[in-house]
Amino acid sequence: MAACLVQGPVKNASCYDPASGSGTLLMNLAHAIGEDRCTLYTQDVSQKSSSLLRLNLILNNLVHSIPNVIQGDTILEPYHKADKGGGLRKFDFIVSNPPFKLDFSDYRNQLDSKGNQERFFAGIPNVPSKDKDKMAIYLLFIQHVIHTLAPKGRAAIVVPTGFITAQSGIEKGIRQHLVENKMLAGVVSMPSNIFATTGTNVSILFLDAANKETIVLIDASNLGTKVKDGKNQKTLLSTEEEDRIIRTFNAKEAVEDFSVVVSYEEIAAKNHSLSAGQYFDVKVEHVAITPKEFQN
Repeated sequence: MAACLVQGPVKNASCYDPASGSGTLLMNLAHAIGEDRCTLYTQDVSQKSSSLLRLNLILNNLVHSIPNVIQGDTILEPYHKADKGGGLRKFDFIVSNPPFKLDFSDYRNQLDSKGNQERFFAGIPNVPSKDKDKMAIYLLFIQHVIHTLAPKGRAAIVVPTGFITAQSGIEKGIRQHLVENKMLAGVVSMPSNIFATTGTNVSILFLDAANKETIVLIDASNLGTKVKDGKNQKTLLSTEEEDRIIRTFNAKEAVEDFSVVVSYEEIAAKNHSLSAGQYFDVKVEHVAITPKEFQN
């Protein structure tokens, strides 16, 4: 994610993760930029994760960012505000692997009444009659990331692969917003079981508020080697496979059955689908046979 976001030298960058955990994504981003050329901002509901993150900052020459580590609920009470105007701060780089499903029914209605129409532009998931723990909170995190991205900012978010092709609902509303506002960089669809703790297929959604031209869509679902991780199965990408994804993404290169480069108009014509497979050319090979062979 860091290698696809950071292309060329960067100075005085603000980097943000609204669901930071212990800060793995941000550490990699900071190393790609240069620890002395960026300041990190985080928020996470877990006190334990926030404490681990502060330790990580000390170990990674990022002590200057410790005051920006905030423990709290980003969705309900986002902490980092702009210096002027009182709105939310906008960041140059945002990375996030947010929780996908979580019960937020106890404060769902508060989100509706707190002036969040601009932040949650595509809507807030309703409270189901059962299985409240399966509420799609990641849709709120995606919208929060879009809302807090600087005018020329870049972001990378891990999302369930189902998000990139959903035919309706909040998912499609978000994708439509990204296309209409021309702020996509691309999507990488990952192999199954890339995380040992979940069987959910994931993709990485890359945003670039300054990209008004073409978008690269990569289907990396066939890459990787499957290994056992305890009782679970996990897919590991080799260094060569990672480099292939990064190289193809950064070069915006079309590779047969692997990647495609498309325009915003083409995405709109495909119901705003961000799945590379839906744009691949269908090839049909013909073999000539005699009438007798056909009868046989």
